[in-house]
Amino acid sequence: MPEVADVETINRRRMNVTLGVVVLLASAPILVMYFVLIASSFTNQMITGGIIGRLTFTLENWLLFFEGKLAVTAASVLSFWDILRYIFNTFIIAFGVMIVVTVLSTLAGYACSRMKFKGRTFLIQLLILLHAFPGVSLIIAVYALYIFSKQPLPASTWTLYSFLYVIVARAALEVPMDIWIMKGFFDKVPWEVEWSAIIDGASRIKVWKDIVLPLVKPGIAAIAIFSFIAGWGDLIYVKVFLPATEKTLATYIEGLLAGGSLEIVHLPVIAAAGTLYLIPTLVFFTFVRRYMLQTSLSGIKG
Repeated sequence: MPEVADVETINRRRMNVTLGVVVLLASAPILVMYFVLIASSFTNQMITGGIIGRLTFTLENWLLFFEGKLAVTAASVLSFWDILRYIFNTFIIAFGVMIVVTVLSTLAGYACSRMKFKGRTFLIQLLILLHAFPGVSLIIAVYALYIFSKQPLPASTWTLYSFLYVIVARAALEVPMDIWIMKGFFDKVPWEVEWSAIIDGASRIKVWKDIVLPLVKPGIAAIAIFSFIAGWGDLIYVKVFLPATEKTLATYIEGLLAGGSLEIVHLPVIAAAGTLYLIPTLVFFTFVRRYMLQTSLSGIKG
């Protein structure tokens, strides 16, 4: 005899379908824009409603991009190694921000969750307030500190210092919220798990590293992907603090669109640059998605 679903299961399915349709409809405009961007990078013209019949598939846009040619008839303005350097610079910023944020947030989140100290509640509330401040509002103070601290340095180290400064400054904007997120995950780990290991002779550091951290992998994955995206997509701090000769993909694409060159560039080549800009984030998300699907901001697995 076939199994009959109960009323609660049917209602839950209907709710899931309804929510799925609502999310899909709400996301449709941005999904369409991403489709136009990616598809246009492989066509001879930007995709619009009036020219779809005249589109042809091509890889020429990608070749032109890596050759530094913004227009089909233009001479090469950048070399292949310039483009690779911009990509490499973007990875340095993104991974640097991710590493700093993940390490600091994991350590501080554990401390806020397990250690009782004076002002702990106020500090946790202050973290939420700090995250509410827009990063651009701090740009003057951060820039003044940057100029003051860079003066004693020899010119040969300015570029390295600029990269480190961007990474630390951008990570500082992400750390407050991520500490709060990690505290929620550590709060869900029963204290008895640690206590039993400590009684057996394990040190506090060993317990944290070998027992607690594996239990909060979803939280670590969450803050890792969020901080990577923050570093990968940063524009303001990179544009202000990096030397003019050191660009990232974000500042390179922004320069193409804001430099008054839209009338002469071949837009499908820009679409190829934008598509390349999306790929690392999608790949990184693919590796951590099984942890992300278990994650909520409160640290509860669903």
